[in-house]
Amino acid sequence: MAEIIGITADHGGRALKARIIEALKSQWEFRDFGSHESDGSVDYPDYAERLAKAVAHGEVKWGIAICGTGIGMSIAANKVPGIRAALAWSESTAKLSRQHNDSNVLCLGERILDPDEAVQFAKVWLSTPFDGGRHAPRVAKLEALDRTACENRRSP
Repeated sequence: MAEIIGITADHGGRALKARIIEALKSQWEFRDFGSHESDGSVDYPDYAERLAKAVAHGEVKWGIAICGTGIGMSIAANKVPGIRAALAWSESTAKLSRQHNDSNVLCLGERILDPDEAVQFAKVWLSTPFDGGRHAPRVAKLEALDRTACENRRSP
């Protein structure tokens, strides 16, 4: 079995989360960070933070975060240092976010994507390696921005 992939959703993304897990569980092991039906309406930043911190700390290899549009999860996950969350709306954006940006969290919108296509985006994203090469210095600059942001937060 491959490395563990974290997955999370707010109330607007639960159905797609379940569908992705079901469709890809033979290829990937998932750690579900919630939310669940019994949780009712929830706040996406809480779930994005849990997932993003697990990715940043190496508890899971990558993460998939789902809400109604994917925008909220993307904004929230990107607040965690070390996270490069990418909102994908096509197979190309999913693939290029891995190849060029070394994204480590994929964000999807249940309300705006066809479920079968969204599963395909996740499959492509999980299977696409980072190209490195000319893209590596750019990702290094993103990492430097994270360090600078953390240092600025600690300053009075």
